Amino acid sequence: MGQDKALLSFGGYTSLAEFQYNRLTKLFSNVYISTKTREKFDFEAQFILDADNSDFAPTAGFVSAFESLKCESFFALSVDTPFVDVDTIETLLHADESHLDAIIAKTPSGTHPLCGIYHHTLLETFQQMQREGDHRLGKLLSMKQTRFVEFENEEIFMNLNHPHEYEEALSRYNNKN
Repeated sequence: MGQDKALLSFGGYTSLAEFQYNRLTKLFSNVYISTKTREKFDFEAQFILDADNSDFAPTAGFVSAFESLKCESFFALSVDTPFVDVDTIETLLHADESHLDAIIAKTPSGTHPLCGIYHHTLLETFQQMQREGDHRLGKLLSMKQTRFVEFENEEIFMNLNHPHEYEEALSRYNNKN
């Protein structure tokens, strides 16, 4: 993208992070932003800070979340997927069972590991992965008790990784609203 995606304006908010935070607070009683630093955000929110010496990888965020929250499980959503809707999230929540390690969205194009529920049973594996510098979430999910929930609509999971995808998302959002 060439810049911090979390700070791109979106949906009438000064940043994608604020957009995601505000819409998720309507669904969940506790919403947290996993980040290396909270100073870059210009809105009030609950933050979970990654360890200072951690890599820029999702594994650091998962370890910090489990260690900070001390919860049995949590729903994780990437900041750069603004079209994951309430129905999708509720479908994933309803697919959750206590014997599973993770519940992850899947479409015909593949899995979406940053849209799903992660159970505390994965903490040790995430810690080991972090120590080894292995950040392959797909590998982790294939080794554990993971339920992949099928969705047909690829557009819901649109990632904003390049400037043209961001521009397309802005246009799509503005046309929808």
